[in-house]
Amino acid sequence: MPRIQLLNPRLANQIAAGEVVERPASVVKELLENSLDAGASRIDLEVEAGGVKLIRIRDNGGGIDKDDLPLAMSRHATSKIRDLEDLEKVLSLGFRGEALASISSVARLTLTSATDESSSGWQVSCEGREMQATVKPAPHPRGTTVEMRDLFFNTPARRKFLRTEKTEFGHLEEVVKRLALSRYDVAFNLRHNSRVVHSLPAATNQLEQERRLSRVCGPAFLENALHIETEAAGLKLWGWVALPTFSRSQADMQHFFVNGRMIKDKLIAHAVRQAYRDVLFHGRHPAFVLYLELDPSIVDVNVHPTKHEVRFRDGRTVHDFIFRNLHRLLAEVRPEDQVNNARLETQQQPAEIAPQQAPISFRPSQYENRVSESDVREQLQGYTALQSRAPTAMPATVSSQAMAPPAEDEQIPPLGYALAQLKGVYILAENEHGLVMVDIHAAHERITYERMKTARDNQAIRSQPLLVPMTLAVSEREAACAEQSSEMFGQLGMRVERAGEEALVVRELPVMLANSDVDQLVRDVLADFMEYGSSDRMLAHIDEILATMACHGSVRANRKLTIPEMNALLRDMEATERSGQCNHGRPTWVQVSLPELDKWFLRGR
Repeated sequence: MPRIQLLNPRLANQIAAGEVVERPASVVKELLENSLDAGASRIDLEVEAGGVKLIRIRDNGGGIDKDDLPLAMSRHATSKIRDLEDLEKVLSLGFRGEALASISSVARLTLTSATDESSSGWQVSCEGREMQATVKPAPHPRGTTVEMRDLFFNTPARRKFLRTEKTEFGHLEEVVKRLALSRYDVAFNLRHNSRVVHSLPAATNQLEQERRLSRVCGPAFLENALHIETEAAGLKLWGWVALPTFSRSQADMQHFFVNGRMIKDKLIAHAVRQAYRDVLFHGRHPAFVLYLELDPSIVDVNVHPTKHEVRFRDGRTVHDFIFRNLHRLLAEVRPEDQVNNARLETQQQPAEIAPQQAPISFRPSQYENRVSESDVREQLQGYTALQSRAPTAMPATVSSQAMAPPAEDEQIPPLGYALAQLKGVYILAENEHGLVMVDIHAAHERITYERMKTARDNQAIRSQPLLVPMTLAVSEREAACAEQSSEMFGQLGMRVERAGEEALVVRELPVMLANSDVDQLVRDVLADFMEYGSSDRMLAHIDEILATMACHGSVRANRKLTIPEMNALLRDMEATERSGQCNHGRPTWVQVSLPELDKWFLRGR
C-alpha cells in the first residue's frame, strides 16, 4: 500500500471545491453572500457565457484591508467567526472560509478591494502549484470586485458536466433572484453577455418590497398572494403565500429564508404542505415567499457544505408555529377578501410594479355566521332537504332576509344575489363589482365538508377496541418512540402499547378507520412522530373519508335550484372557511368584473 503523504494545497482545494463549486451558480452564491456580509447596499453582477467564461461581482461594502488580502484566498480563513461560541450563533451568511480558496483552485480568480482607511485599492491573485498569493496595487473605490474567468479550465472532467449556456445561466439567475428576495434593502443589477437582465433598486417599505416581489416572481404571484406577519414565542413569520388556486406543477416558486439565509428544509416543507392539505389540487405545489426570524443560537446552520440546510433545536415548535399560522391564514380567507382584491387589481396600473394584493389579516368576515356545535346537525339536515326532489326545499338555517334581493340602501354581500342557474351546474350572481359564477356542487361540497369537520372536532375522535389486538414488529427505536408518544396516539383515537423491546400492540383505532390498513397506518404515524414530533396522518385519513362523504352528499349536477336556494348557498359560502376551493383544491367561484365584461364587448371604444 502507498505511503501516507500530505496533499499539495491546490489539490486539497480542488477536492474541497467539489463540495462548494458545482457550477457557475455556486460561485455566484458564495460571492454574493460575501458581498452581503460585507455590508454592501449595491451589488453589480456581470456574467458571460452563462458564467463559465466570466463572473464579475462588484459591491460597495466595507472592503478588505491590504494585509488581509493574502489570507482571504486561504482555506479556513474568515473574518466572520473566531471561536466555537460564534459558530453556535452564526449571524453571517458565510463562515467556513473555504469559498475563495475553492474557487481559485478551479478558475482564474482575482480580487480587488479598498477600505475607507486605504489610500488606494489592492489586488490579489493566486498562482502556481502551491497557490501563493500575489498582491499588487490597483485603483478601486471603497468596496470589493471579484473576477472569475474560465471556470474548470484546469479540471476538464468537471467542465464536461456543465450544461448549455442557457441552462447554466438559468441556475445562476435563480440564485440572484433568491438572494434579491432575502435582502430587500440591497440593490441588485445583473447583466448577461452585456445585456441587462435585472435591475432591482433597494426597497425600504412594503410597497417597494412588493414591486421587487412582482418583478422576481411575476405579477400573477402577487395578484394571488396573501400577506402574513405574525410573532409568538420568540418566532416571527412574515412574507407572502399564494392562494391554493395559484398552484404550480412543480415546486419552483417556494422561497423560504431563516434569518435571511435561503434554505431547503424538509421539516418546513412538511409544515407548509400540511397547511395546504385539503385545499390544493392533487399533484400541485403551493407557491410562497416566507421569512422566519428567530434567535440564531437555536438554529444550527453548520449542517451542510452549501449551507442550504439547517437544524432547529426545537423542530416541533417551529413546525407547529408555521403550520398553525399558515393553516389559519388560508382558512380565514373569505369571498369578501377575494372580491376586494379583484376590485383592487382593476384599479392599479401598471400590473408589473403595482401591488396587486391587499394584505390579508386574520379577521372574521362581517357576513360570517359561524355555526355552533348544536347547529351542526340542523344545518346538515337542511342541506339534505336541499337534495330532495321538492322544488322549494331550502336549508333550515337560512332566514328569508338572506335570500331576498337587497333594498336600494342595503349593502350587497360579497357574492351578491343569484340571477339564474346555468345548465344545472353553475349559479350566475350579480355583486357590486360585476358577475359571479359559482360551481354549485364544488361549493356545496366544501360547505358540507367543513361542517362535518366542525362536528368531528367538537365531539373529539371516537375510538373502538379491536376484537383481536394487532402485534407489530418494529425497531427498538420505534418502540421507544411509541412508548413516549402514547398520549399523542390517544389524542388521535389510537391506543398503542409497547409489548417488548421490538414489539408494539395496537388495541384501539378511530371508528372511521376501522377498515384501514392498521399496520401501515401505525408505521406512518410513528414515522411522523420520529421525524417531525407530531403527525397529522390520522386526521388526514379521517378527512379523506369526510371529504368523500361530503362529495356524495352534495348537490349533484342538473339539480334545479330555486333563487332562494341559490342565495342560501351563496350566504353559506361567505361564512365558510376555505370556501374558495372544493375538497379537491378546485376553485368554487370566479369573479368577472365590469371592466372585463366591457372589454369583451368593446364598450368605451
